[in-house]
Amino acid sequence: MGAIREQKKKITKKAILNAAIQLFGEKGFENTSIEQIAKTAGVGKGTVYSYFTTKRDILYAFCEGELEYIHEQMASKTNQNAPILEQMLTIFMAEFQYITKNPEFGRLFIREMAFPNPTFLDDHQDNDKKYFEMIFPIIIRAQERGEIRSELEPLHVCGHFFALFLLLLHANYTKMIPFEEAEKTLRTLFSQVIDGLQPAGSGDACKGVTHG
Repeated sequence: MGAIREQKKKITKKAILNAAIQLFGEKGFENTSIEQIAKTAGVGKGTVYSYFTTKRDILYAFCEGELEYIHEQMASKTNQNAPILEQMLTIFMAEFQYITKNPEFGRLFIREMAFPNPTFLDDHQDNDKKYFEMIFPIIIRAQERGEIRSELEPLHVCGHFFALFLLLLHANYTKMIPFEEAEKTLRTLFSQVIDGLQPAGSGDACKGVTHG
């Protein structure tokens, strides 16, 4: 009985989250009410509040779902000993696919994540911590294997990949790069940045490069 109840709760929460994503994309975050979300999800207003105290909680629930999806993709497609290129490509393509499932909401979500409201900074930093806890070990293991320079700060290395991910999103949203070419494009961009992060003398791509 308990398992059935938990399954029902998951289905209800997912329905609320999907309804919010749809409405945020159509009407915008500020113009969407909890009442509208409840109606679209087919539940009572009180039910929505039993899962999410505020609309912003729904945004962070989407972020948690994104991280769960990325972990699933990592587990099925790579392992912790895979080259950093393959692991980073898996992470950021999973994120790309998750965000672009609903382009209008994805636009809102990226804006909220990149430029968080100072009032809700604690929640944002908590999600950042979970994100870094997933990515930093990949970078550190790559440094230990000699794939990238060991003196680099993991946060700075992560910044290289995230900046290119944002570039890909921009190119996709502006129709410069279609969805079906996203993975090939990201692989090329990531390969180039990894070449630049390699230790001197570790490969042909590093010849003639002066590292600061």
